[in-house]
Amino acid sequence: MTAKNDDDDAVLTALVRRYFINYPKIAAQKLDEVDRAQATRILSELPIKTMIVAWEALRDDIAAEILVLFSPEITAELARIANTGKLAILLSRLETQECDEILARMGAHDASELRMLMSFPPDTAGRLMDTHILALSGAMRVSEAVEILRPHPYASHLSELKIVDDNNKLQSIVSIRDFALAAPDQTLDSLAGGVTAVVYAMDPREEVVEKFERYRLEEMAVIDPEGLLLGVIRQSELIGALKETATLDMQTMVGVSKDERATSSSWFALRKRMPWLQINLLTAFMAAAVVGLFEGTIAKFTALAVLLPVVAGQSGNAGAQALAVTMRGLALREIRVSQWLKVTRKEVNTGFWNGIAIAITCGAGVYFWSGQIGLVFVIASSMIIAMVAAGTAGALVPITLKRLGQDPAVASSIILTTVTDIVGFFSFLGIATLLSGMLS
Repeated sequence: MTAKNDDDDAVLTALVRRYFINYPKIAAQKLDEVDRAQATRILSELPIKTMIVAWEALRDDIAAEILVLFSPEITAELARIANTGKLAILLSRLETQECDEILARMGAHDASELRMLMSFPPDTAGRLMDTHILALSGAMRVSEAVEILRPHPYASHLSELKIVDDNNKLQSIVSIRDFALAAPDQTLDSLAGGVTAVVYAMDPREEVVEKFERYRLEEMAVIDPEGLLLGVIRQSELIGALKETATLDMQTMVGVSKDERATSSSWFALRKRMPWLQINLLTAFMAAAVVGLFEGTIAKFTALAVLLPVVAGQSGNAGAQALAVTMRGLALREIRVSQWLKVTRKEVNTGFWNGIAIAITCGAGVYFWSGQIGLVFVIASSMIIAMVAAGTAGALVPITLKRLGQDPAVASSIILTTVTDIVGFFSFLGIATLLSGMLS
């Protein structure tokens, strides 16, 4: 019976191994469903190149947890072959002690490169680049380059060859297609073309994305101010980073930490969410204080209390629309901070005409409900004011935060909600107080 079980385990192990070899990225998705120790064991038993492809396909939080569990030998191989940009991002997610322990398992050169990458600010080209590059001399013949490429551990990642001078300054590019079709005795210089685009290590990620979109490149070289080749950014890795950031922005816009995951503990979620909930509570009290200023008016005309949520709700939705469009424009570099006036003017104009349309519809509904023309004037005029204020705040809040060097995703929605509630309540109740003679 034991022999049969051993045979079954061997067959299952062989099937798993073959599945990962043939479909590493698809197979990696299944590792979400097993505990981290078992996932680490499965990956550790794979050929190193297959293991790296599968490991790099994991979600960043899972890949970081497994990185901690890898043996020193596998960690050293990762540093030697894997995308160093990915490694640097994952190491930066760990506690300082864990990060130092993992770096200690690597060779001195690999650890030094990773520390250099981690020294770049987040969301810059330097943090995203892979330093595993193969730079060749233009005088080299194709046959000589093939001998260098064939045994190289990361040659399979290449979509083009970088040609540098004796000082490692980027000179030109050779496409892999031209290289593959060339005669063995041709020099790389004879195949080389001009460098379409490069980025500097301190360039923001938005600029990297803009150049990838403009020039339709598969990878782009990263250089220093003197033109020295530092690394490359590949489009596939960039897309993965953008997806991760997009989902994190969805969390931060509602006051959830970027570190929290669906599988995080309740205590972790509590610690990360509570501060923002307390801030939300404070802003809610500020809005309530505005309502309190008009307590007498509300007590006299109880219909106002029924309509308060209508004004706040509509202005909140309008502000959220303006906020989403502005934040997307900033993220994709469709707009710059210097264009704040143009963007604000557009949102004010949109808010005004939307306000008029909503005021007409809302006024008609209020008239049929209450029969009071005075109440119609109150809600219609306050609706226009609230919608204009919401559009203005939706445009200015993220731009202002960006100008101050802050992440617009973190606090924009909370500030916007505060503005729309306070302006909506104040305008509605203030106008009602002024026109109280028309109310009954």
